[in-house]
Amino acid sequence: MKYIFSFMLVFHGAIHLMGFVKAFNLSRIDQLTANISKISGVFWLIAFILFSVTTVAFLLKSEYWYIPALIAIVISTALIISTWQDAKYGTIPNVVILVIAIFAFGHTNFYGKYKKDVSSYLSQMESTQNSLLTEKDMEHLPEPVKKYLRYTGSVGKPKVRNFRIELTGKIRQDEKSDWMPFTTVQYNFLDNPTRLFFMEAEMKKLPVAGYHCFKNGEASMDIRLLSLIKVQYQSGKEMNISETVTFFNDMCCMAPATLIDKRICWLSSNGNEVKAEFTIHNITVSASLYFNEKGELINFVSEDRYAAGKNDSMQRLPWFTPLSEYKELDDFKLAGKTETIYTYPEGDFCYGIFNIRGIGYNILDIK
Repeated sequence: MKYIFSFMLVFHGAIHLMGFVKAFNLSRIDQLTANISKISGVFWLIAFILFSVTTVAFLLKSEYWYIPALIAIVISTALIISTWQDAKYGTIPNVVILVIAIFAFGHTNFYGKYKKDVSSYLSQMESTQNSLLTEKDMEHLPEPVKKYLRYTGSVGKPKVRNFRIELTGKIRQDEKSDWMPFTTVQYNFLDNPTRLFFMEAEMKKLPVAGYHCFKNGEASMDIRLLSLIKVQYQSGKEMNISETVTFFNDMCCMAPATLIDKRICWLSSNGNEVKAEFTIHNITVSASLYFNEKGELINFVSEDRYAAGKNDSMQRLPWFTPLSEYKELDDFKLAGKTETIYTYPEGDFCYGIFNIRGIGYNILDIK
């Protein structure tokens, strides 16, 4: 689709040269029967140049490619109206380009809000060298957690103050819904617990974007079709609690070094099961962590998360995230795959499958 759209931009732009050529009598153009003044011919040339700039910007993935496109469409439409009988079919590509440009504008603005939040928190990070995680830092941890930190390679490496995760996978709303493929990028900050999660998915061949924002103890979920039309928005007490569970889950699954955090209260340890409470922003949630003999975290279970229901209702349900496919990621050994599952009265429902594509710690600049 990218190359089809690029070809349309090139072809549609090139047609505007005909008006310039006719205005300056550079060649005979039988397709245009109306008289075209030289001033008008200059505008036909400008439209061609703007469509060419749009093509280059689009292919170079500039997020602001829509700006020259919108200017080109305005000029092109005015020229088409002035030579309607000859150029009326040029309206069709203009409409197509306009729709795509509007979507690009919406996506840039929506994604820009996420980028602004991320940049704001990254600007508060100091570039000073982080101290290393030692065995002494882990003295208060249950033995399975210590074993997990050693297994993942967290010991002897810098303590984690933030982390960036790239994920791919698929999600669905219920068992009757089709799976939607997605990619996500998220940033987590530990000093002032913050989770900024931006998702791009596809629903019935249409692009959908979502921004989960958790900062200052308040969470919101904003899902938009074409990055413009809100199809779901949720916030409130239940969301705040749920995102606190998710934040703790992220720490356990993707940043094991953070488990030395004093905001975690380790309640009990029985074999390979460890129970803990996590408190931030006056919200306390609990979870059970399950490990195997190798030291891998294989499941995270919490009773404190809420599932979105019909009419924006929220239902508290058991929630668990089995982990598998451990592999080397940024010099750590971490689970490469996890599932998100709610336990309803009628049975378990898996609504998301996540694969870690990349991870980084103590990030200073947004990518």
